[in-house]
Amino acid sequence: MKTSDISHPSSDIIITECPRDAMQGIHDYIPANIKAAYINKLLRVGFDVIDFGSFVSPKAIPQMKDTAEVLSKLDREYISIPGQSSMTNNQSPTKLLAIIANERGAKDAAAFDEITFLGYPFSVSEEFQKRNTNHTIAESLPVVEAIQGLCLKKNKQLVIYISMGFGNPYGEEWNADIVIKWVTHLAGMGIKIIPLADTVGVSNPENITRLFSNLIPEFPGVEFGAHLHTRPDQWKEKIEAAYGSGCRRFDSTIKGIGGCPMAKDELVGNLATENMVGFCREKNIPISLNEQALREAIFSSSKVFF
Repeated sequence: MKTSDISHPSSDIIITECPRDAMQGIHDYIPANIKAAYINKLLRVGFDVIDFGSFVSPKAIPQMKDTAEVLSKLDREYISIPGQSSMTNNQSPTKLLAIIANERGAKDAAAFDEITFLGYPFSVSEEFQKRNTNHTIAESLPVVEAIQGLCLKKNKQLVIYISMGFGNPYGEEWNADIVIKWVTHLAGMGIKIIPLADTVGVSNPENITRLFSNLIPEFPGVEFGAHLHTRPDQWKEKIEAAYGSGCRRFDSTIKGIGGCPMAKDELVGNLATENMVGFCREKNIPISLNEQALREAIFSSSKVFF
């Protein structure tokens, strides 16, 4: 499940644990030491990637104002440093991902050796792109180009999330062809990792299958991922559709915490890590996670989120 080449995993599935997504919408501030203690427990699980924080305006996401401080408190021995190879207790280190929304945030994130991936949300919805990054879609393209150049210079890799990848709540036109058009454009810019994000919880087996079954064969040099939001009774059919269509990169959070408030359905959260792991076991898909550490992290989540 681990690899020194961030674009070519050695086994079947890459799991990105997303505590940042789980934390960012919580109104009450979670102190940096509590965030760091929880993420350190996640690091011991051995996830391929942890989406641990974001370098965005504290006015936009107050909960993430301390990302740099949290990073300073993380156990480096469990973190993969780009350009270095290491292994702790027979466990390959985890790569860190930070979300950014502009060039300034990208420069801030790229200054840290511990961060491998910079994640940028690129929406196929004009309205959501403006709300999320204060740019139109057209204005976002040179931003992506600049961040990509920075990543190449700083030995990072840019991950472009396709926001509203499975539907649009604003009444704008949405169809799979629109998603495919923008993915084609981004792939042409040299982007190698493109997860499709179910921003408002409207993915279903049909649109998941159509998108991944068209995109994955068309762009063999791109690693596609699934950032799925789901109701508790729909997670399995969504994973099955994505996996059956060739997707091998999945985002999840312990207990399914988080999700997008715009879904306006309290039952729609992130894909639960426990369900993702259970699916892998049921299908005999090899994953290399420390089971005891995972149980401890699940237990600790109740102290962070409840």
